Order: sequence, then C-alpha cells, then structure tokens
Amino acid sequence: MTAIPQGRTHKALLVSAMCALVMTGTALTGCSSEDPDAGTNGVGKLPAATIQAKTKKAAEAAATVRLSGTVVSNGTTYTLDMRLKADGGTGSVTSKGASFRLLRVGEHLFLKADAEFWTHQDGKSDGTSGDAAAAKKLEDMYVKVPSGDPAYKRFSGFTDKDVLLDGLLTLHGALATDGHHVQSGVRTIRITGDKGSGGSLDVSLKGTPYPLLLVRAGNAGTLRLTDWGKDFALEEPTKKETVDYGQQLPTS
Repeated sequence: MTAIPQGRTHKALLVSAMCALVMTGTALTGCSSEDPDAGTNGVGKLPAATIQAKTKKAAEAAATVRLSGTVVSNGTTYTLDMRLKADGGTGSVTSKGASFRLLRVGEHLFLKADAEFWTHQDGKSDGTSGDAAAAKKLEDMYVKVPSGDPAYKRFSGFTDKDVLLDGLLTLHGALATDGHHVQSGVRTIRITGDKGSGGSLDVSLKGTPYPLLLVRAGNAGTLRLTDWGKDFALEEPTKKETVDYGQQLPTS
C-alpha cells in the first residue's frame, strides 16, 4: 500500500471539514465533484425561466400553503403568518405595532383584534371613554367585514392564495440561476432577477418544485412558503363569536 504524504492527509481533512460546515449552511457548490442535481427532481438543470414557470405551476396546483414573513406594500410593512387554500385563509397580520387575525371563508371576511386596535383603527380616535367602550365590545370578537368597506379590499388579498402568490412569485429583470442551497433541510436551486436586485426565489429540488423562500425586489419583504398541500380546517366563527355591522365597519 502506498503511503499518503502527511501534508496531503491534513489538506484532505481540512477540505472535508470545510465542506461539512458549508453543508450545514446554505450553499452547496464547490465542495464536491459529484453532480449537485443527483437524486433531485431535476429542475436544477433547467434554465431559470423554465424553473420559474414550473414553480408557479406547482404553486397554483397546490391545495394549500403557509406564508410567513414580511411584505412591504405602499410603504407599510406587514408581518404575515397565513394559511391559505382555494376558498379562503386564516392567520395573523401585524402592522405598525398592531396585530390582528384574519379569517375568510368564501366571500365572508372576518377580522379579530384587541380593543386598542379598534380604538385607533380609523386613525381619528381621541381616546375618549366612548371610544374605549365601543372598542371593548369588539375585543376578541370576529367582526364581519362588509364587502363594500375599504377594509375588505385592503385585507382580503392577504387571504387569497391565487392573488397573493401571483403577485409575489414574479421576479423582475433578467432571470438566472444562482447556485444550489438548503432551506429548512431541503435542497434548493435559487433563481434571481437582475442578479438579485429583482428578487430571488429558492425552489425545492425534492419532489414537487415548490417555491420555499422568496426575497422580494427592492427590499419589499422576505417570505417562507411551507406546508404545501397540508390541509387545515376553515370554518366561519359561530354567531356568539361574531359581530356583524352590516354595510360599514364602525369608526370612532
């Protein structure tokens, strides 16, 4: 048996250690001569535009998804944790320090929040006892949002799987692939728009090529997309849990 020079042994051990560290992070390139797409669904070998088309198709076909992270819209940052399906969605939204829950079943949208949210929801409350009393009645109740109220248009989009994903999963500019990565233990291929300035999307290399991580263009938020196809209950609240104000939400 030919002996391996000690220096070469140390170098080999060092390279192996470095690769082990990289494998626990996000990048997978440069540490192995093996095919990074071996044992995957094969989308990593495709052009970026084809990958984007396939992941959009997979997202549209999925029955359910969970979105968590941030979205910046019209200068306002929203922190979301939403579960979505074809006929509605449910979850929490935080914006400007206020948190509330949304629930949509079909065309019926409900909003649930604490008294402080309702006291200041129109931006005109003067904090009087009348305001506080009215808000207290709404605290932790599901308030049915009238379809003609501005709040319906403002918030229902957060509960609409097709509308939300169609707007979020589009990268801007020239598309390109940006290496193999790992998200929550799943190997991915990353595609970017304009070298990242137009956003980036990590696509699963395991099974169906679902999008797993979206970084939006222009620092407009980062979202994780998980629980693809995992069903969840979606039911309207009971009458005892609901306040229905008819044509317009209450204002202070």
